Amino acid sequence: MSAVGERRLLIDGELVEASGGATFDNVNPATEEVLGVTADGTAVDMERAVAAARRAFDESGWATDPELRKRCLGQLQAALEAEQEALRAELVAEVGCPILSTWGPQLDAPLKEAITWPAEMIDRFEWKRSLGPKDPFGMGSLNEREVWKEPVGVVGVITPWNFPVEIILNKLGPVLAMGNSMVLKPAPDTPWNATRIGRLVAEQTDIPAGIVNVVASSDHLVGEVLSTSPDVDMVAFTGSTATGKRIMAAASETLKPVFLELGGKSVTMVLDDADFASAIPGAAMVCFHAGQGCAMPTRLLVPRSRYDEALDLLGPAFAGISYGDPTDASNLMGPVVSERQRDRVMGYIEAGTAEGARLLCGGGRPAHLDRGWFVEPTCFVDVEPDMAIAQEIFGTGARGDPLRGRRTTRCASPTTASWLPGDDHLRPRPGEGGGRPDPHRHPRDQRGHLVRRRRAVRRLQAVGHRPPVRHRGPGDLHRDQDRRLARPALSTRSNP
Repeated sequence: MSAVGERRLLIDGELVEASGGATFDNVNPATEEVLGVTADGTAVDMERAVAAARRAFDESGWATDPELRKRCLGQLQAALEAEQEALRAELVAEVGCPILSTWGPQLDAPLKEAITWPAEMIDRFEWKRSLGPKDPFGMGSLNEREVWKEPVGVVGVITPWNFPVEIILNKLGPVLAMGNSMVLKPAPDTPWNATRIGRLVAEQTDIPAGIVNVVASSDHLVGEVLSTSPDVDMVAFTGSTATGKRIMAAASETLKPVFLELGGKSVTMVLDDADFASAIPGAAMVCFHAGQGCAMPTRLLVPRSRYDEALDLLGPAFAGISYGDPTDASNLMGPVVSERQRDRVMGYIEAGTAEGARLLCGGGRPAHLDRGWFVEPTCFVDVEPDMAIAQEIFGTGARGDPLRGRRTTRCASPTTASWLPGDDHLRPRPGEGGGRPDPHRHPRDQRGHLVRRRRAVRRLQAVGHRPPVRHRGPGDLHRDQDRRLARPALSTRSNP
């Protein structure tokens, strides 16, 4: 598989080089070879893109022509499908993700609905609804009240490197379907998937100039223009909590809303009556894509009474993870995305060992791989909540802890500020039913199962950890975003 990337930026409908003429290297994390270069956008380029998006939203018919939007989204979908295999090769080359992941969450799954679903919603979305007549001032005059949903305007989109196509498409689809314009700033580690999409927009669709702009840059601060510019009406960001806080603070100066998808320390919780033989080995799947997923449960909680049993199962599971060349479909894990990220993960591993955590397996750089930014599948146990590795690492490391009761002298959980999806494992007792309400079973018969889960969750809450939540359906978060990307406006008119 070979990758040939698009180096140019998309600004105001034109594919252009950066204003200063500079480029930066796009490096394959599995081989450390330079794939090619990308135009290195500047703050001037970003300001031009924002101005183009503002003008296109204000002056074109994009926001008011749903038929145009449907047609253009269909054109973009067809263009993406025509280059699906090129996108796959590009993802594996610049992200280092296992090709296995591109047949699911990295590419094929989002390509199936990230644009088509919002396009279908153009006709189904409740753009206007009546609130009925009302005499708001008690003056004997009834007013007919309506709520109209209008596009937000110019949306700044800042995306990460771990699932770039999935996240870009799941933002681009709702943004465009709702009638907004956008400026996309992709992560500098993985720019080509974004610039390819920019080329397809320019060459294969009738999307008006300026509605979609793509500005790649090696400088993260170039993206700050999107947070501070008064011409940007909203910022949608996926990435670290620290950067999310910075974006929120910068956006507050112009009172623009932000849509943040941030990191956290997710957990798999296994209760004492669960089937350990099936539940525990599954924790090693955190190594999928080298652990570089915000929703991957990098923490395993098990009952103290079965702690040793869990560790006996956990070690072999991690040792059995296949990793190496991401183009090999038998590998679950490739490299981490960059040398900087590899060094960051190794720093956490060294800190964990220095602070007294027990290394169950892994912890080093693979001896059999002389190139690439690989880290062995790694698992720590006996981790204290104040240790560095108790926080989100975004690498191949996981940790296992005993689940203690509330009255403990040692905290079982880190004091992380946020969580994302997690898992829980417990076995329903006779007559309890499953974890979800059964309409054919009396509520009292289900109560025991749910109460036991809630008690376990409260153990986490008591020591400062927010509870795990079940995964929602694919795209649900972005469907929430659909609703936010159209702002309500109240209209009233008096009855004759």
